[in-house]
Amino acid sequence: MIPSEETTTVTPMCPHCKTEINKILYRQMVSFLGKRYVYFCSKCRATLGISHRKGFWMG
Repeated sequence: MIPSEETTTVTPMCPHCKTEINKILYRQMVSFLGKRYVYFCSKCRATLGISHRKGFWMG
């Protein structure tokens, strides 16, 4: 198991444009599977991730 630790002294970097991420933008996507969100870098707008739900009935 890999331990995790919360930190406020390190700022993550965008894997695409290599700048510090100070703000993450997101946009809601709606489909027959339910709501999902796409998260992207505020500087280069590259996708950082998409939320995932186990089933459409979860909202």
